[in-house]
Amino acid sequence: MGADPPEGLQAGLKNRHLSMIAIGGVIGAGLFVGSGAGIAAAGPGILISYALTGLLVVLVMRMLGEMAAASPTSGSFSAYADRALGRWAGFTIGWLYWFFWSVVLAVEATAAATILTGWVPAVPQWAWALLVMIVLTGTNLVSVGSFGEFEFWFAGIKVVAIVVFLVVGALAVFGLPPGDHAVGLSNLTGQGGFLPHGPGAILSGMLLVVFSFMGSEIVTLAASESPNPVQAVRKAVSSVIWRIALFYLGSIAVIVTLLPWNDPAVRKSPYVAVLESLDIPYAGTVMDVVVLTAVLSCLNSGLYTASRMAFSLGERGDAPKSFATVNKGGVPAVATWASVAFGFIATIFSYTSKDTVFQFLLNSSGAVALFVWLVICFSQLRMRRDIERNTPERLTVRMWLYPWLTYATIGLIVFVVGYMFYDPDGREQMVLSVVAAVVVLAVGLVLDRRRPREAAAGDGAAAAREAARPVKR
Repeated sequence: MGADPPEGLQAGLKNRHLSMIAIGGVIGAGLFVGSGAGIAAAGPGILISYALTGLLVVLVMRMLGEMAAASPTSGSFSAYADRALGRWAGFTIGWLYWFFWSVVLAVEATAAATILTGWVPAVPQWAWALLVMIVLTGTNLVSVGSFGEFEFWFAGIKVVAIVVFLVVGALAVFGLPPGDHAVGLSNLTGQGGFLPHGPGAILSGMLLVVFSFMGSEIVTLAASESPNPVQAVRKAVSSVIWRIALFYLGSIAVIVTLLPWNDPAVRKSPYVAVLESLDIPYAGTVMDVVVLTAVLSCLNSGLYTASRMAFSLGERGDAPKSFATVNKGGVPAVATWASVAFGFIATIFSYTSKDTVFQFLLNSSGAVALFVWLVICFSQLRMRRDIERNTPERLTVRMWLYPWLTYATIGLIVFVVGYMFYDPDGREQMVLSVVAAVVVLAVGLVLDRRRPREAAAGDGAAAAREAARPVKR
């Protein structure tokens, strides 16, 4: 007889995998490509937009780290919302998060295909999109270690690229080779000043950059599949400040210092524009390779994240039970295939109905990051009291100035949400995202009402057992 199949997710991620996922998780393709739109909207003041958004992420990650260190789980904030706020909250935010990353699969597959088609135009773009989806689906289905290995190298390339860019750019700022003269502050204060479009542009910039930070929370999901999840969460939370300061603020500061913010090349591709201004050979090709790596990394992580959230929803009875089953490698294969299937459908729409159906999918998932952060804040307020009362020894990571800083973070997120309703460019995205959230919430409430009381009681007992389960430190 063969060996029994594994009962759940396996601890197949090594410490180096978790470390690189934590470091590279905040570096998405949006930083390399999307930052140009933010610079055009806010000028050099985009640095304040990045700083405020980065502060928001640091605070939210601290709250999430507090909960994750006390109770590591594949469902992360969705499971904590289920426990702290109610089943409706865990169901809603879990499915919205799955929806977001499933749409991201289509976005990243299309972006990768665009680059690859430029290199090999003989292969149709849709074929490249299909190929990258198939390859990364295969690596995710083999084992979590296979995902971790791919992500380790993807993230490593991104980190090296940013570090080299920072070093080269910093030398050029001070007039050292490859630069030919010190640029000083002329590009920061000239061309209309530091805030050429006024202080309100800082908020507009935040709306453009806030979603490029989505992904910082992935390490708290992945930690549950590592040998020492609590230690992994501690390291990730402790390092998030310098990661954001170095990779985001550092690289954007180099761009707006070396080049005028209103240079058309900056809007199109800011990193390429800087390298070409310094006469770096093959700058466009080099950055295409880096962007492709970032895109594949995001696609790889998105598939992993969507499948683990679906797995957690299945475990809690909020998705088909088959989602909670795993294959011989300890991978939730059904949950993975379900996520890939939705990603494939969205990819097809990106070619057949780009300006209608696909745009609707993008807009209706666009504000999920803000919803996730709000749920994390409210969950932490409730769970902190429960942890202090029942298992205070698990409180190894603490939110600063609790509860006042949590309240302040909630206020800032609500302010950004309100501004999105006010801003013409963000209004449609926020309205459609709210509609999507209301629909998912309504489905969750209906399903919860139909649930037999006995099953609900059983789920409550399971949650209590999970809260009391000892965790490896």
